[in-house]
Amino acid sequence: MNTPRRPAQAVSEFARFLRVETTGGMLLLAATAIALLWANSPLDDVYRTVRDFHIGPESLHLNLSIGDWAKDGLLALFFFVAGLELKRELVVGELSDLKSAALPIIAALGGMIAPALIAVTIAWGEPGIERAWAIPVATDIAFALGVLALTGSNLPAAARVFLLSLAVVDDLGAIIVIAVLFTETFSLVAAAIAVAGLACYAYLQHRRVRAWWLYVPLAVVVWAAVHAAGIHATIAGVALGLLTRVRADRGEDEAPALRLEHRLQPWSAGFAVPVFALFAAGITISADALGAVFTSAIPLGVIAGLLAGKVVGILGFSALAVRLGLARLPGSLTWRDLGALSMLGAVGFTVSLLIAELSLEGEAVELAKAAVLIASAVASLTAALLLVRRSKAHASSAPTEPSD
Repeated sequence: MNTPRRPAQAVSEFARFLRVETTGGMLLLAATAIALLWANSPLDDVYRTVRDFHIGPESLHLNLSIGDWAKDGLLALFFFVAGLELKRELVVGELSDLKSAALPIIAALGGMIAPALIAVTIAWGEPGIERAWAIPVATDIAFALGVLALTGSNLPAAARVFLLSLAVVDDLGAIIVIAVLFTETFSLVAAAIAVAGLACYAYLQHRRVRAWWLYVPLAVVVWAAVHAAGIHATIAGVALGLLTRVRADRGEDEAPALRLEHRLQPWSAGFAVPVFALFAAGITISADALGAVFTSAIPLGVIAGLLAGKVVGILGFSALAVRLGLARLPGSLTWRDLGALSMLGAVGFTVSLLIAELSLEGEAVELAKAAVLIASAVASLTAALLLVRRSKAHASSAPTEPSD
């Protein structure tokens, strides 16, 4: 007699997240390729004209270039979705259980500390390194999950959970770095307006108000106030995400955070991040430029920080945490699996490019961006090869099911 099949279950939130981010990673890669081809074609003047074209009300200090709108505006949507995911992971997800969360949290800390130390060591004394050290601390979740989905299909589910949790903690670290390092001027009045707007948002969430026509204008006001206060505007997105309710009430199909993720994540991964990449990745590639990347201290620090620092930090801190009994390695994973995932953590892109633009000026920005692109390409290809090998190893060791 045939065994009855289990009833079809709803696709898990993680699987849905992985699919959206995988598609976003492909679009991000395509946007980067277009930017590089456009910026190095006979139409490079058109690229720079479009990127530097200013639009917006000057009276509100919002007369920004198209590139700045992509950086300050569209990325606020990306960070809002990141804030929603972070809040959900902290309250009801993998990071809500400290014992389960210990390994990715410690690994993420190592993956931020080691790259920063390596970058500072290599570029010590160089103009701009006082803030450029932060460029290699970020892991790009879209690229990383995209590579994992394409090459690690037979890896245990714990590998995907580890990478997602690590990326979420990494995003939180990058958010803190941006808020602390890149707040130069500060307007108390604008900050007070932002705080009042956030308090109003939290109150509406507490009162279970669902009227989008209240939330959208309020979010715009908070974003504009944070921008005017001198704090990087993407912080507004994170703050709003962290204030969104993640537990569903009785009678609710899904919590507001989950509902907003469903609606906004495709726009974030499929539009906001690729458009940012289109205007951020358009650097001039020439023999002289590539030579400068490998002979200038800051770009070398960025490359070494990503390729060496991420692997040493993630894998080293993980091993230390397990050795000291602070965390445990999931039974389905091996240290070789974690080594491949550590190399995948070296794929820095979206946030690394953003920090490069915020921390440097002139030609130094272009060199730092080139370093990020080179390191990310090397890391993604190396991680793909390692993950394919680990995936085959898990597939060959998996028990075969007996035939009927």
